[in-house]
Amino acid sequence: MAKAMTAVSARMRHPVLVAAAFLIAALLVSPHLGILFAWADGPSPVWVQLLETVLPRYTGATLALCAMVLVGVLLIGVPGAYVVTSFEFPGRSIFRWALILPLAMPAYVVAYAYTDFLQHPGPVQTLLRAVTGWGARDYWFPNIRSLPGAGLVFSLVLYPYVYMLARTAFIAEAVTMTSVARTLGRTRFGTFISVALPIARPAIFGGAMLALMEVLADFGTVAHFGVQTFTTGIYRAWFSLGDRLAAAQLATVLLAIVIVVLLVERHERGRRRYDASRPSAERRRAALDGWRALVAFLICAVPVTLGFLLPLAILLHLAFSAETQSMARYLAAARTSFTLAGIAAILCVAAALTLSYAERLVPGPATRLAGRITLLGYATPGAIIAVGLLIPMTSLDGALNRIMQASFGYTPGLILTGSIVALLFGYLVRFMAVALNTVDANLIKVTPSIDAAARTLGAGAGRTLLSVHVPMIRPALVTAALIVFVDVLKELPATLIMRPFNVETLATFAHRLASDERLAEAAIPSIAIVAVGLLPVILLSRAIGRQA
Repeated sequence: MAKAMTAVSARMRHPVLVAAAFLIAALLVSPHLGILFAWADGPSPVWVQLLETVLPRYTGATLALCAMVLVGVLLIGVPGAYVVTSFEFPGRSIFRWALILPLAMPAYVVAYAYTDFLQHPGPVQTLLRAVTGWGARDYWFPNIRSLPGAGLVFSLVLYPYVYMLARTAFIAEAVTMTSVARTLGRTRFGTFISVALPIARPAIFGGAMLALMEVLADFGTVAHFGVQTFTTGIYRAWFSLGDRLAAAQLATVLLAIVIVVLLVERHERGRRRYDASRPSAERRRAALDGWRALVAFLICAVPVTLGFLLPLAILLHLAFSAETQSMARYLAAARTSFTLAGIAAILCVAAALTLSYAERLVPGPATRLAGRITLLGYATPGAIIAVGLLIPMTSLDGALNRIMQASFGYTPGLILTGSIVALLFGYLVRFMAVALNTVDANLIKVTPSIDAAARTLGAGAGRTLLSVHVPMIRPALVTAALIVFVDVLKELPATLIMRPFNVETLATFAHRLASDERLAEAAIPSIAIVAVGLLPVILLSRAIGRQA
């Protein structure tokens, strides 16, 4: 009772802050409500047709792709994490941070690179024909533009999610457990299977689920490889079939899959709890030599090479060897991308600071729920957010035009959907959770006594935030803005659906050129995306470099 009265009293003291937090939360959840409202008038005729024809194909391809990627990221990420944590071998000090470099590579960029590298006129098959003297019909070569090819590309790009979380778990495990297992006669491999792997299982599973979220959200890779998943189906229903209602109803099915993945991850994490106590001694890495050192080296070198170094080398070769368009078009796309990403980063950090500060000053279930709602946006594919926003915003645009016409005899046009407003709103919904997690983790480190001291000096909540808290957590705010900036720069599905006419970002420009099979020209904007994407990866690398 006393706590409830305290919460009510706090809300009375900070009504503007609490109202702002609730408004932000309501806006962030609005696309999901828009998707659900698509069923208010029953199934669309196009939906019925899709259900009878291609929906089973979309479902089968999506689930098969997720299964392939799940196996791939586990087979790459877990051994790499265990090797760099438990053994000493040549190159280990480099691989412990280099293994996360593929995170800087959007999957669709790697898809463009490998398409040029492995297709029939590409260098690999050209060299094969030159060496063997075979003709075009004399041999079989695996087709990279296929479902297995997409699974391979995703695995090479997304395994760092598993690697980072698994490595953290391996570092944190109690050394005594592995030591006891060894004294009981377990081999190193047996200790890994029976002790280390079960302890790290929740973290490994969490990393794998993050990878699957990225697969479900992807459009560029599957579209380029011709794999028909739910995201390509949503895009086709929206643009090719011209039925926004059918696109929204398709999006609800994908949203249901995402929610199932989230629930499975939460259930697995809650069910599997291990007490590793504290690391009782400094972990001693076993020195490897001979063929064992070579195996450990290859376990780490192959993913880094195939997931980052080789695609980057292919893109650089294409960029320097091909005749490209006028640089003015590339610079215009870069300027648009940086402007949108910069505005979105500022909006996300400002909204995250508002939500986090509201929960700090007015702790309780309501403000806590307002912050947790943002997690749903980050777990939701951009295509779903775009569809969920555009349908109600299009109706709102129409209503505003009718009101303005009736009142003033003037129609302002598509204020929301015809400008970057809707696109920025979509970015805010999609990436707010990234900023909030970073801000929350650092604002909680500011002790309550600092707030009390500010109040005794006569500073109100707003002044305390701006003059005390913001300066103290400025590095975290910059980091959050940087991560959002990079994520927005790489975002493709939401941008393709929500961008106004004649608005071209680096991601959409690269996608359009690659769709026209102008892979060499797509290399330049792709390299720009990778270069900017390296910034947060460098921050992660520095953090990992300080670990054991």
